Amino acid sequence: MSEQNFTDFPPRRAMRPTLRTWIKHALFLLLTLFTATIASNIEPFGAIPFIPKFNPQTWTEFLWLPVYYVEFIYDSIYLILTNSALLTYGLKFSLSLLFILTCHEAGHYIACRLYGVDATLPFFIPTPPLIGPAGTLGAFIKILSPLPSRKATFDIGVAGPIAGFLALIPIAFLMFFTLKQVPMQEGQQIIAGDIIFADPLLIKIFAFFFSIDLSLTVYQNPYYAATWIGLLVTALNLIPSGQLDGGHAVYAVLGEKVHGWTGKIAFVVMVLLSAIGLYFYSSPGTILFTILLGVMMRVGHPSPIDNSPLDAKRKVIAFLTLVIFILCFTPFPIQVR
Repeated sequence: MSEQNFTDFPPRRAMRPTLRTWIKHALFLLLTLFTATIASNIEPFGAIPFIPKFNPQTWTEFLWLPVYYVEFIYDSIYLILTNSALLTYGLKFSLSLLFILTCHEAGHYIACRLYGVDATLPFFIPTPPLIGPAGTLGAFIKILSPLPSRKATFDIGVAGPIAGFLALIPIAFLMFFTLKQVPMQEGQQIIAGDIIFADPLLIKIFAFFFSIDLSLTVYQNPYYAATWIGLLVTALNLIPSGQLDGGHAVYAVLGEKVHGWTGKIAFVVMVLLSAIGLYFYSSPGTILFTILLGVMMRVGHPSPIDNSPLDAKRKVIAFLTLVIFILCFTPFPIQVR
């Protein structure tokens, strides 16, 4: 996703990051690589049970959760770093996911430089397990100068999700080449687990062409996890609200008034999906999306300097971006049974 702040006028040439800036962003990237590698081996994406020793019976015992959590993370890091199979699994996941996220943010950043718009390098957000099940909350760039035109607004907005979507295609191929099918009885036992990941349309299309029954699939696959999260991030960013990528696209194509209404409609739809998902599927995932859209509704979209309408070519690209959103979106991504 991209975020925008304004100065007075856009420079003719975008600023270049200093060596210190490169080092700072590289450190965040490496830390995210580490946290994602560890998190991928822990439930729900990996085989390590989450805090198996913790079974509180009273509120007093529950207060010991931070102690158990720190001990669990330490033990998990030691286990993964001393077990080549777990380390390889984790690196397959983290490198695949960071490849998708990097391509997404690079799309925004390169488009900014082409238009002479100042922007930061991508900020990667590392998180420990539980706070971020994948070891990261994604990445973002911060736009620091005005956008010169609606054309620039559109190109910078859609460049990220399109680049990220194209990047996850080869990861999806790796996923289907390495997925394991299991006999019916064993497969039913796997599907009856506590957490089920709902497959977006793109994964279902791939499964059809690869003749794979997703109900008989072992989901502890690093490429599956990276593809699934990449699709989720792409769909979330393409929601037409605020300064999300989809918000930039709608503003550029349809204007400020329609942009305001699509943000409100997206929020209401997400509230309804949250209620339906929580009641029928015990799905908490869309609640986080609802909170994000609630915040985005309060973030206005600055007007570009040139408000000239888009050409027909970009309107076609806008339609293709909508197709990408449909392929990536699933209303109830995480279901608990």
